[in-house]
Amino acid sequence: MRIYRCEDSLEGIFTGIYRAYEDHSDPKETELSLDEDPRLFAEEVQVVPDREKSKKVVRTLCRRFGEADYMGLCHALASRDDGRAQAVYRTVAQGLARNVAVGHLFDNLADDGVLRAFKLSQNVSRESQHLKGFLRFEELKGGVLYAKIHPGNHVLPFVMEHFADRFPQENFLIYDVGRELFGVHRRLGTWNLMQDSTGTLIREVEGVNRSPSEAEISELFRRFCHTITIEARQNPKLQRNMLPLHFREYMTEF
Repeated sequence: MRIYRCEDSLEGIFTGIYRAYEDHSDPKETELSLDEDPRLFAEEVQVVPDREKSKKVVRTLCRRFGEADYMGLCHALASRDDGRAQAVYRTVAQGLARNVAVGHLFDNLADDGVLRAFKLSQNVSRESQHLKGFLRFEELKGGVLYAKIHPGNHVLPFVMEHFADRFPQENFLIYDVGRELFGVHRRLGTWNLMQDSTGTLIREVEGVNRSPSEAEISELFRRFCHTITIEARQNPKLQRNMLPLHFREYMTEF
């Protein structure tokens, strides 16, 4: 068994896939790992992230499987599942070996690796779609929009891409509480991610006063949601199914 120890990033994992093919490793005897747990009698290879090698893998994936399936792989790699790197590697390996057509990378669900990658991708995609609807901005003094989320998976890049397209003329921040990560979008510009491990940036943002109209608008929205409620038709079980509890912590109406 040969184990490639990869950095937990797209660049790190794609570099690991490149190295596995560069070394002509047998996919059945190869594993991509994100941890450092020792394995008996296994050959270990430390993978140093390489941007150029990663780009070559991305180009190959897009050319061979199409943009949609490439995004499916990216969704799977955004999962919190510890086996995501291996699942994606196995999916890519079987896709290349079988020379699957564009758009059919995840068709072979009889393969354990493909099935796992497919489930991880679907889970991340669902959470991302939920947050695109459930995320609530508030306006800070100066007109900056600010929102907090606490997702299970690393969906902030997908959420940022969505709102950058929706609000290109707005300065806005989205903070992933669990990962201490900020998404920052500049008006009519690009967006980027900023790690805030020391808590300096979040303290600065939380210290900014809300705009004069924010409290009024928030109260009006809460009142609106309460007013349209039909008491006789309340169905908490259905509501939890449509709007799970863990999305509600930072929603204005709750």
